[in-house]
Amino acid sequence: MNNNKSSKGFFSRKIIFGTSIAAALFFIAIGIIFWAGFNWTLEVTNTEEFCISCHEMRDNVYEEYTRTIHYSNRSGVRATCPDCHVPKEYHHKIMRKIHATNEMYHKILGTIDTTEKYEAKRHQLAQHVWQGMEQTDSRECRNCHDFSQMDATKQSEHAAQQHAQARTQGQTCIHCHKGIAHKLSDDFMDIEHEKYLTEEADCKQCHVDIDLE
Repeated sequence: MNNNKSSKGFFSRKIIFGTSIAAALFFIAIGIIFWAGFNWTLEVTNTEEFCISCHEMRDNVYEEYTRTIHYSNRSGVRATCPDCHVPKEYHHKIMRKIHATNEMYHKILGTIDTTEKYEAKRHQLAQHVWQGMEQTDSRECRNCHDFSQMDATKQSEHAAQQHAQARTQGQTCIHCHKGIAHKLSDDFMDIEHEKYLTEEADCKQCHVDIDLE
């Protein structure tokens, strides 16, 4: 009888152990599948093809971007949508994807689903991007451009002066380089002039040949 009880206990423990191992392997497999699927989705949504799959982007900002030096140039190096708008570092990339859920919301609402709607919000949308770039010290620009690697002797006198000033005054790329890949809004100059007047900025920061005397 004791042998029977021992045998039953042994088999019960074996079944429990086997079930636990099977359950652990099952959840590990589910975790791997989920993680692989998550990262696959992350990479798929991090392509230019995905960015222009919506007509709002394809018919507006992408079309104008194809006429810029970031799209086509003598060296053949292209900065694609995610190169400029999606961080490379994993945790920053995740945060950007979370923020992108707001864009999905406005896609559903049709906030900019026509050219007229997009143009009406062009400056507001651009300001949102510019503010983000200022906060990150133009992090995505610096994936390709680096102050320390610039040869000032190959730049115009004004460009060399501005880059030197930017380094000493803590300015970042987007402070000066707006409208590089996308058109500026029609009222951009009026808005910017108002801003600089309020800040009492030096006109010669932009107007190098102006005579103020």
